[in-house]
Amino acid sequence: MCKKCGKTIETKEIFRTSVCPFCGADLHSCINCKFYAPGSHYDCHESVEEAVYDKEKANFCDYFSVNSNPASVESNFLEEQNKNRQAFNSLFKS
Repeated sequence: MCKKCGKTIETKEIFRTSVCPFCGADLHSCINCKFYAPGSHYDCHESVEEAVYDKEKANFCDYFSVNSNPASVESNFLEEQNKNRQAFNSLFKS
């Protein structure tokens, strides 16, 4: 599924130059990867050594793996955000 337009893509492999046939967005990008984790080190669950600054553009990451469950990224991010907010708020409770 393309994270840019949300449409399902029927393809077996995604290469660095692969683009969404519907909106033209790069598919080999952080936002389409199962390891993408906003808030993690370099926003990735893998131990990448260099940051990818534009998460929507194609990159050469060797860890790239298609995210077959795109809703998991948003739910994990929201869960992490809620935990962080609660921890922050607990600092000011007496």
